[in-house]
Amino acid sequence: MSRRLLVSIHLYLAAFFAPMVIIMAVSGGLHLLGVKEVMTSTELGYVSGLKLDANSPSLSSDVRTALQSLGVDARFEYVKGRGGEFSTRPSSREHYRLSQQADGVAITTVSPNWQAALMELHMGHGPRWYKWFETAFALGLIIIMISGLYLGLMSAAYRRQTLVLCSVGLLLFLVLGFL
Repeated sequence: MSRRLLVSIHLYLAAFFAPMVIIMAVSGGLHLLGVKEVMTSTELGYVSGLKLDANSPSLSSDVRTALQSLGVDARFEYVKGRGGEFSTRPSSREHYRLSQQADGVAITTVSPNWQAALMELHMGHGPRWYKWFETAFALGLIIIMISGLYLGLMSAAYRRQTLVLCSVGLLLFLVLGFL
């Protein structure tokens, strides 16, 4: 592969994924700085006599039926269950939380603010198509990083700086991450 082609691939991928990198960095950075996400919950109702099972192949249709019984025509892709708590996904937009009680299920509407929606996307809780995009994003970032390192190492003018900065970055990652 020619240097010119590698530089083009590096630049095109970097330009294409730059908005996503910036948005992910802002949402994650705000979270780490203590600016927390807000999920507004509103009690929707209670469905008596319903027993949800996280292992049931009909879980999604059971949840859809429960929501319809409360007059809600919900759009969701799947249901995530943990213990007696269930949540419709994607959770990067308005979704529903269902809590198993002794004699039925309590249902709550959950609405994320913009930062909470970004964090849900950041954690992979978005729509299925978005998960495919995030996978391509991860692959793109790997290619961008490896091609950037390669280009830096192959350039006599940048070889030393590339080695020093990469080594310091790796050292800080290991020391700060595993202390």
